[in-house]
Amino acid sequence: MEAMPRLLQAMEAIGGDIEPGALLDRIVTTAADLAGTRYAALAVLGEDGETIGRFVTHGTDHPAGAERLIRTLLDGGRPHPDAPGTLCVPVLVHGARFGALLLADKTDGLFTPADRQLLAILAGEAGIAIGNARLHEAVRQQARWMDGSFEVSTALLSAEDDEDAGNALAVVAEQARRLAGAATGAVLEPGRDGGLEVVAASSAGAARLIGATVPAGSPAVHRVLAGEPVFIDDPATDTEPVTGLVPHPGPSMLLPLADDGTALGALSLTRAEGAAPYSVPERALATQFAQQAALALVVARARRDRELLAVLADRDRIARDLHDLVIQRIFAVGMSLESARRATPSQDLRDRIDSATRELDATIQEIRTAIFALRQPPEDAPAGLRARVLRETASAARTLGFTPSATFTGPVDNAVGEVASRNLLAALREALSNAARHAHASRVEVAVDATAHLPDGRGAVRLTVADDGVGLPPGATRRSGLANLADRAEALGGSAGTGTGLGGRGTEVTWQVPR
Repeated sequence: MEAMPRLLQAMEAIGGDIEPGALLDRIVTTAADLAGTRYAALAVLGEDGETIGRFVTHGTDHPAGAERLIRTLLDGGRPHPDAPGTLCVPVLVHGARFGALLLADKTDGLFTPADRQLLAILAGEAGIAIGNARLHEAVRQQARWMDGSFEVSTALLSAEDDEDAGNALAVVAEQARRLAGAATGAVLEPGRDGGLEVVAASSAGAARLIGATVPAGSPAVHRVLAGEPVFIDDPATDTEPVTGLVPHPGPSMLLPLADDGTALGALSLTRAEGAAPYSVPERALATQFAQQAALALVVARARRDRELLAVLADRDRIARDLHDLVIQRIFAVGMSLESARRATPSQDLRDRIDSATRELDATIQEIRTAIFALRQPPEDAPAGLRARVLRETASAARTLGFTPSATFTGPVDNAVGEVASRNLLAALREALSNAARHAHASRVEVAVDATAHLPDGRGAVRLTVADDGVGLPPGATRRSGLANLADRAEALGGSAGTGTGLGGRGTEVTWQVPR
């Protein structure tokens, strides 16, 4: 009974809300104080429930045979009779083996049965405190992962375009790395060769990881794309690394990002070399996080697809209206002008009507070009020549101050080869640059004709860039830009030349090469 106040103080010392790691240190210190010993040790079983994963000590003198006594106890042997000057009792958490507590080097002699009883009571209380601390830590850890999942879902669902989506995947990598205590986190998506490619990363060298690949032949890729998580506790002894993305990796996880059997990618989490392996709860929480991220990714993609379909439907409606209403009305106006031309005796009026008719024809061509552009995906424009010409004319608006018009004749995308297309685009950039720097124009018209022919009869593609600017000054035909155009055309068996531009003013550049 004399020891009861000390026991109560010891039980109070290890009670309360204490972080599990700090609690183990407090248990061995409290046990040493309660029994009056210079040495105390707590052996904690590892994740496998068999080996000792942690050995927490108090005091500097390590008694001979201490670990052997603990191992005997943990293996189910009898802890009594103890070695002289030592006392060892098991520690249970929720009825399961957790470890063993050992005391040695008692300051006032040998241990008594009362000491053994006090230590057994303290070990029981320690088991309760450890169980509570584990539960509290598990709740806190789960709350942190849930908060991380919420932040990831918010980032993915609020992404408006590809750039936002890329930033959202970076949030996935960052949150998972932070929550898992990893040195490197990466999101990988299936590549064209069947492997995995890093599309977002979080680490000290994250920029170097973007674009890195894990080949299709890697066993880890096959397993994760089949929906199976891959865990590596010790890469040094594993013959098949999880990703091979990080030099000298530590414990690693490669988790599938999948929904309803469809593999969207993978989440890679790698700790530093020599770090502790991922625990069973950490693996479970990280796997659940990956599942939530995959679900949010699917929902975000579905929402963006619906929005894209709505945009495309609206564009298609506008294109139909332009074709069925606007072009038909312009065509009707042109027919009326043609009737008026035939009815008038004035040559001047007929010339003016002809000019107006040509303007209407040009307007119809521009509307048809706009209709074609409207019917293309807004973010995934095809790599055809028509689309690339339109992108060049749109880019020229920054230097010209307006967007040049563009018209196309013939099967531009299908009839013109890649070599001719690349050189035509280079010639177009040169011509537009010349117009921006020298012409002082208020209007530029670009025309691409895939039905043209060279003087020798070969099929050709002809580029015409005309402006209404100040025209070429004397001697300008040898300007380096125009010479470059001619050299480029002649190298392909074509030709280039200049003439008078729009309305009898400015410059017209003509460039043509075999298709």
